[in-house]
Amino acid sequence: MFEHAAPLQRAASSAEARLHQGAGRVIEVVGGPARLRAISVLAAVKIVDSADIGVVGTMAAQLEVAFHVGNTAIGLLVTVAGLTGAIATLPFGVLTDRINRSRLLQLSVVTWGAAELVSGLSTSFTMLLLARVFLGVLTATQQPAVASMTGDLFPAGERSRIYGWILAGEVVGTGFGIVLASLFGGWFGWRGAFLVLTVPSVLLWWMLRHWLPEPARGGQSWLSEGAQEIPPAEAVQDQPAPEAHPDEHRQEAVVVEQVEAEGVEPDPELVPDEDPERMSLWKMLRYVVRIRTNLLLIVASSLGYFFFGGLRTFAILFIRGRFDVSQGAATGLVIVVGAGVVAGVLLGGRLADRFLHQGRLTARIVVGAVGYIVAAVVLVPGVLVPTLAVAALLYAAAGVALGAPNPPLDAARLDVVGSRLWGRAESARTFLRSLLEAFAPLLFGYLSSLLGGSRATLGGGADVTHALVHSGQVQGLGWTFLIMLGPLLVSGLLMLQARHSYPTDVASAAAYDRRTVGVGDRHTAGVGGGRPAPSHHQGGERPDPTMGTGDL
Repeated sequence: MFEHAAPLQRAASSAEARLHQGAGRVIEVVGGPARLRAISVLAAVKIVDSADIGVVGTMAAQLEVAFHVGNTAIGLLVTVAGLTGAIATLPFGVLTDRINRSRLLQLSVVTWGAAELVSGLSTSFTMLLLARVFLGVLTATQQPAVASMTGDLFPAGERSRIYGWILAGEVVGTGFGIVLASLFGGWFGWRGAFLVLTVPSVLLWWMLRHWLPEPARGGQSWLSEGAQEIPPAEAVQDQPAPEAHPDEHRQEAVVVEQVEAEGVEPDPELVPDEDPERMSLWKMLRYVVRIRTNLLLIVASSLGYFFFGGLRTFAILFIRGRFDVSQGAATGLVIVVGAGVVAGVLLGGRLADRFLHQGRLTARIVVGAVGYIVAAVVLVPGVLVPTLAVAALLYAAAGVALGAPNPPLDAARLDVVGSRLWGRAESARTFLRSLLEAFAPLLFGYLSSLLGGSRATLGGGADVTHALVHSGQVQGLGWTFLIMLGPLLVSGLLMLQARHSYPTDVASAAAYDRRTVGVGDRHTAGVGGGRPAPSHHQGGERPDPTMGTGDL
């Protein structure tokens, strides 16, 4: 009876050992348990925020049948949530720089979960539309908070790579929403697809509460390699920061070191005497748009997200009608493309940081620009080709190119803005991005109906694919995707222009941090925060306490 027990026990022990080895490998790659927890929670915020958009796109056909609406109305559901986020993002950006960011995210996650519950219980399209208004709260809070906390937890030289893991959550979230919607939507209809999302919102609230304490601003909570715990702000705000190891300092200030080695001087207009924490919202907006690199990257990345917002809303609808495949087959193809985007996000962050450490100062800008340009070029035949297998390869390649720009560009924006303005500067970027991304589904839907020669809604029959093919909406979507590749190409060209102003803006951000940081202040004197630089570094000297602090 027990003769097979020993082999089974050995197999179980072997599996457990492999599991521990895998977990140990992940911890080693990210740099310790504390880093893994921080990255996991910040990525989870992105996952939950993006999951809902995946649900709307996947359930588009069912929603059109249930409420007797067309593509324009489906786009409106996503647009309303995005507009709410755009309107709320500026005041939330101010709050991000002034209150506990972890608690702010906890509150927004609870609101998001309640909105998903109302969405699933909606009895009319109007009720569903109103529920989408509250979904914008998480978008408004997560963008500034995630950017600010990333800057306070990770050194500048690693941020593209770290951002790669965090931003992978956006794509994983969309795929996560698609899978959940496909499963629960198939079993319980579109209501089940929305209601199931209340579960991850509860889990995320728990993770934020127990795994991510509020870090100290300016880098006192910066996580070194092998860190076991995330030090909360109250535990370190009165403690002098330990001197960084030379290797750690190399990671922390590599951007500034290269700028100073090339003799780049800061722009005096970008190094005011005013305390950044006391800037009014309007004055802050005028300041951040004067940073030319920041302005170009804001516009460029917003155009990229504009295209991505329309694509992820209508991709499944287009694939089903274009290639006459089932919901499951279309979902599978979108997941493959999503895997390509995740690979691109991880690859883009690693490439940018590697080139940066090889002395290529503008690597973050160039990697982002090349990614968007390649994506625009590859998607042209991807939309036109009639063969599913060939299209799948092109879509996967375009996914890699679409994902690659985001981590290096997010890191570059922190490079060119003083650390005490990160939350509000990110809110300004999120405002424009959210406006464009919010209107994208609506514009994609309206233009596809216009170009398709029909605004007919789908009937209630079981053969939804047949209705799609003959409604004209799919042909209209194809032309719409081709037209909207124009803004995507423009975004890449704008990024290439940003490489000319990037060195000066990095030097200006570093000088502004030094000017507004006195001796003994817990904030740092280096770009992007981090610990105080060792005295042997030419750009890391303690600032003169009288320098530019007369009105602080």
